Order: sequence, then C-alpha cells, then structure tokens
Amino acid sequence: MRRALVVGNSDGIGLALTHRLVAEGWSVVGVSRSPREGAVQHVVDVTADEFADVLAGIGPVDLCVYAAGVGELFDPADLAAQTRALRVNLIGAARTVEAVVPGMLAAGGGHFIGLSSLADVLISAEAPGYAASKAGLTSYLLGLSAALRPRGVAVTAVRFGFVDTKMAKGGAKPMLVGVDKAVDVLMQAVRSRRPVVSFPRRMSAAARVLRLVTRSTLKR
Repeated sequence: MRRALVVGNSDGIGLALTHRLVAEGWSVVGVSRSPREGAVQHVVDVTADEFADVLAGIGPVDLCVYAAGVGELFDPADLAAQTRALRVNLIGAARTVEAVVPGMLAAGGGHFIGLSSLADVLISAEAPGYAASKAGLTSYLLGLSAALRPRGVAVTAVRFGFVDTKMAKGGAKPMLVGVDKAVDVLMQAVRSRRPVVSFPRRMSAAARVLRLVTRSTLKR
C-alpha cells in the first residue's frame, strides 16, 4: 500500500486531501498543530523543536504533501505575525524536506508536494510575510525539483489562488476555488508529478501583470 504524509491536515485543503487519499487506497499519516479525531495522528507545531523528531519517527513515505500555512494581514503593531508566516510557510516546509527526502532518495523514488500560492510573484503591502514566504517556497521547490528528479524523486510546487478556507482573508477574493476542486488539482499533480502546477490559470496570468504594475509603482 502506498504511504503518504500530509503536514497540516486538521482542516481545509489538508484535511480534504487526507480523506481523498484514504478513499483512493493510500495509507495516510497526518501531522498538524491542532487535533482532529480520526484525521491527525501527530499533534505538533511545525515551528517546534520536536517537529523534526516527530517526522523522523514516521519513517519512509511515498508521498509527502506540505499543506501547513498561515498568513495574517499586515499590522505594524504585530510584526511577529509576518515572521511566523516565514517560519511556517517556508522554514517549516524546508524542515519537512530535510526529514523526508533522504528516505525517498534511499528508496529510489518518491514525491514531495508543497502548497504555494500565486502570491509568490507579488510584492504585497497587505501581507508581506505571506507573499515573501510563498516566493521563497516556490523558488526552493523548483530548485529541488531540478536537483532531485534525476535521482528519482519528484518535487512539485502547487500554486493556488484564493481557496475557500480560513486562509482566504481580506475583502475581494476573485476566482475563489472550492476545497474539493483544489484537491482535484492536487490529485492531478500527484499523478502528473509536474514541477509546478498553477491554478486557476487566468489568475496566474493576472498575478504576473499585477506584479509588473506593483514594481512600476514602487520605482516611482
């Protein structure tokens, strides 16, 4: 039986993905900072020192999906929230790679998927920590993909726009995607093993245009 690890599976995309994988015959191990009966086997924050020990105890997996993420709107009185976005979204993913990829390399195969964002191309005044963490995550995963694919391990960055979860904050949420559709996209990524998947595609194009506009504004 194929074995998967989902980091951040107590709610949202991670929880829905866990259910889908189980329905398709996978054995799934979950890790989350919040308990959810029947869904999470290990409760630990990805920024905690013991996170690495928890992952080490899980053992080899065929698939690892890093779905943990935070993102708070900018508040000058709470800069720590922006730092936490970097620690959870980027460093937490890197720590997960460090723990699970050696087992995949030893087995001669495996697949690591990280949930990034179309915001990875933006310079954001609303959520600078979130945008920066996703930019770093996408860059890191694409670099890993190029380095590890010749060794039999696939790495995929899945770049979503607005998904109907608690992470979708703020007023306007154009092209909002339901959780089930987001899981459909993820399962397609599992099968295709492509280095990068962007969804929705129209929003991906719009984000690139917005980045050019933002850079032009900053130069002024």
